[in-house]
Amino acid sequence: MTVRLDELAATPPAAPTILVVENETTFLALPALPATAAILGGGYAVDLLRSLPWLSERRLIYWGDIDTHGFAILDRLRRSFPHAESVLMDRQTLMAHKTQWVPEPSPVDRDLPDLRPAESAFYRELVEHIHGRSVRLEQERIRYSTVTNSLRQTART
Repeated sequence: MTVRLDELAATPPAAPTILVVENETTFLALPALPATAAILGGGYAVDLLRSLPWLSERRLIYWGDIDTHGFAILDRLRRSFPHAESVLMDRQTLMAHKTQWVPEPSPVDRDLPDLRPAESAFYRELVEHIHGRSVRLEQERIRYSTVTNSLRQTART
């Protein structure tokens, strides 16, 4: 369903887990996940989630593209919600989908202090072109079976 931000702030979903995704196509194709509600973060619009203070009381999971901007958005989300976890934004996922890589048009290279150590190391690999020049794996290019298995496993833990 679509709701205005002020409505969502006033009436949070009952789900104990909230999954924030970056891409509308991915959002619309999400598998059913137990006790989980999804929010379309809309890239850098993730800053708007600050107006949902109840997110501090929920398990918060972020899934963005595997590229420098995806990590920059995760970093921004963590400024408001330091407990946010990431999913499907790791080297294993990237390497399993080499045929789906596309170039990132304008990578960022700045300090992202709110990434966790493994995320920060992987972000540096992308910035330093360890896997290739401006590598990007958009979330909608990840195999659906991988998405389903990973998200269901994450929801169970």
